[in-house]
Amino acid sequence: MKLDPVTLAILGNKVSALAEEMCLTLQRTGRTLYVKETADFACALAGLDGRFFAYPRAIGVSGFVGLDCQTTIDAVGPLEPGDVILTNDPYRSKGLATHLPDLQAIEPYFHEGKIVAYGWAFLHASDVGGKVPSSISPTNTDIFQEGLQIPPVKLMRAGKLNEDVALFMAANSRTPDANMGDVRAMLAALATGRSRVERVIAQHGEQAFLDAQQDLTDYAAARAAAVLRQVPDGTYRFSDYLDDEAGSGLPVRLALSVTLSDGKIHLDFTGTDPQVAAAINIPSHGQAHAWLTLRILALVCTLDKTVPLNAGLLRPVSVTVPAGTLVNPLPPAAVGVRHAAAVRVNDALNGVLGQAVPDLMPAASGGTIIPVVVAEPARHGTGQNVQVVEPMVGGTGARRGFDGADGRDSSISNLANNPVETVEAETGVEVLRYGLREDSGGPGQWRGGCGQEIHFRILQNDVRVLARGMERLRFAPWGAQGGRPGARTQLVLNPGTPDARVLGKIDVLPVNTGDVIALQTPGGGGWGSPFARPPEAVHADVVRGLVSIATAREAYGVLITDQGIDHDATEQLRADTPAGSERGEQRDRWDQVFEPAVLDRLSEALFTRPAAVRARLRQQAYAKVLATLPEDFPASHATDTDLTAARSLLQDTVNTLFTTAA
Repeated sequence: MKLDPVTLAILGNKVSALAEEMCLTLQRTGRTLYVKETADFACALAGLDGRFFAYPRAIGVSGFVGLDCQTTIDAVGPLEPGDVILTNDPYRSKGLATHLPDLQAIEPYFHEGKIVAYGWAFLHASDVGGKVPSSISPTNTDIFQEGLQIPPVKLMRAGKLNEDVALFMAANSRTPDANMGDVRAMLAALATGRSRVERVIAQHGEQAFLDAQQDLTDYAAARAAAVLRQVPDGTYRFSDYLDDEAGSGLPVRLALSVTLSDGKIHLDFTGTDPQVAAAINIPSHGQAHAWLTLRILALVCTLDKTVPLNAGLLRPVSVTVPAGTLVNPLPPAAVGVRHAAAVRVNDALNGVLGQAVPDLMPAASGGTIIPVVVAEPARHGTGQNVQVVEPMVGGTGARRGFDGADGRDSSISNLANNPVETVEAETGVEVLRYGLREDSGGPGQWRGGCGQEIHFRILQNDVRVLARGMERLRFAPWGAQGGRPGARTQLVLNPGTPDARVLGKIDVLPVNTGDVIALQTPGGGGWGSPFARPPEAVHADVVRGLVSIATAREAYGVLITDQGIDHDATEQLRADTPAGSERGEQRDRWDQVFEPAVLDRLSEALFTRPAAVRARLRQQAYAKVLATLPEDFPASHATDTDLTAARSLLQDTVNTLFTTAA
């Protein structure tokens, strides 16, 4: 370390507060609900290597600590005071942006003629063009359908707005005024950072400020390694699934192997399915990207609550991410709903690390983040009003000693909810119910967190509703250590009426005056046997409306009457082993045929073939096997004879792939 510990601590606190002040400026001057209320933004300070050495702890999106600005900075050439770089391109920025609505702005901060740091701000814009309002459609098959791609360009040149860039942005958005309002908020945040950096240098000197950048990240890296040494060395494996490719087709597998050794951790995604022709791919570029490593960040910060929040936390992490997979797609793969796969990466990391430290890691979270969007005719003049009603999430998975958090998601989302009054003021909807979903948390000794539900009525005609990122409709969030899975996602149009319709995943849903949308999100998985949960805790959940009397009896073995707990009947109910499985019936049936070891070999075979044919060959292999099973498998049972035959056929199919030409 170049600085003494006291000076380093002082500078560490100052630059962290500086980043938070940038965020506050952005939020207070932002234009849209997703910035002002949901807080889908962040600001930070990057060092001369393009990595963040100062990141806010209490405001904005927490998961982007590990992003790298360097590729974007290098792309524009020489910089001068007053320049601001703008991009949203996941491929040209090498993963700084991960889908097109995320606008990234970088400003070089100068002192006495040379760059001493970079200010960074990002936010989720309302609309950047593409085939649907809000630009994000799970059914997009390539990035060209997702909207305007902005390679790294100078939005500001020597303090003056580049009007040509602004014109291109306005011409390619359904909400140009809202976008520009939010862009100006980013510029205000960067200006705040610039003035505060000048003040820090005036107080402590340029060299101390530069030394702190390296020392803070070195210090965080050392403390992260110390935390990881608490996890037993070894190699652990786990796999999980996305339901399908944007509402149709096969489940999409995410395979993960983790090796821990002396404070270092290696994540190997070999075995993960090839990239898909849907917008759920994660553009990681084969790096230890934020979307792949957030659970490691959470583990370190949980076990060391005072560790500095900066890029050094991820220095002990290395990765193997095969090119052409779901988690490292080749361009021009669509990536707009990449958060759906990122949530599943976190579930997989929970599962794999749960083998190493079972008393510490939670069961699966609700496993879905669903920004519910309404696109409606503008109230005045032409154009559209495109707003997020709520960023709907599930519940947190339970862990030993703790129930999951209700109505919150601990995987990648720390977005705030939008106040109902604000939603109704800025959109043509009436919110009828917004609260926790009864019986959605996975039963366990410690209960999974309950999911959310929202019912809202449309108040005008010619409105479209989008619910991007819907997941966990097929495979429920799994429990751990004998805990049971959480409830699955459900979406209903006009519930409780003769015209009620249960929907699957939607892309764009046309609705009109009087239509009611009801969305229920999954709960987190439970931890431990439900029959080990104290009856008093079950009764308390019933009183709070989180668990029904029927579920108290059926899942927890607790009989509750008008007089309270019937302890004698409860003892009788709990005399037997509780029924159910950790992963849920559909996942158990699926795994009976599609065993992990065989699917690893299938993936190996597919990746011996050109990238262009992998998806087709995978589809053919699955179709051949599924043709021997019930049409709606795994929703329905198959006979033992059929299961055995299907397993054998899958193995033969994989063997054939190894021995035949493409």
